[in-house]
Amino acid sequence: MNRENPLIEFRNIVKSYGRGQNITHAINGASLKINEGEFVAIMGASGSGKSTSMNIIGCLDKPTSGEYLFKGIHVESLNLNQMAILRRNYIGFVFQGFNLLGRTSALENVELPLVYRKIPAKTREKLAFEALDKVGLSSVVKHTPAELSGGQQQRVAIARAIVTNPLVLLADEPTGNLDSIKSLEIMNLLKMLNEESKVTIVMVTHEEEMASFANRVIFFRDGSIEDKLRKGFK
Repeated sequence: MNRENPLIEFRNIVKSYGRGQNITHAINGASLKINEGEFVAIMGASGSGKSTSMNIIGCLDKPTSGEYLFKGIHVESLNLNQMAILRRNYIGFVFQGFNLLGRTSALENVELPLVYRKIPAKTREKLAFEALDKVGLSSVVKHTPAELSGGQQQRVAIARAIVTNPLVLLADEPTGNLDSIKSLEIMNLLKMLNEESKVTIVMVTHEEEMASFANRVIFFRDGSIEDKLRKGFK
């Protein structure tokens, strides 16, 4: 873990909406560093800036001002096409709502990012099966989402996110639609991927129990970072 050259760095990031007296700062001068191999949770109340920060980290949005460095690259200076390339090659996404294609199998859902990369069909199938096996779903590769439980659907979504071997996995409320038992299963899976596969994980959550799986917690309040660590977390 290289602390001198962080994988992700915010330098006085500001994200504003509106103009003049109607301006709103979703993020107001936030600075942070995330090192390769970390498992970081981002917490905060609704409107605190945590989701906006995730969108910037994921190259889905640009800051109004400040610097965002990913592997030393100044992302804020990239154009949309360059951001898309960075996102496609280095970042995997897991969302609260799973976002699976309803009429396709688990295997086909996981293959989708590889289709965009124009990977040959046989190679896509092999890589997708390996990703599903890694998340414990090798026995249901032909099942559609309707034939899977919520926890299994989220595992498929995680397999889809890791099939490209991303450097960073961004998880936005990954247990928000799951019961407590399935939530713990998903968190243990994310912890395993972080520890065994060395995937850097950045997770937005409002639940302290889920955040306790992270190595470090960053707290947002009113667009600013309030704290970067809470004692007692795992």
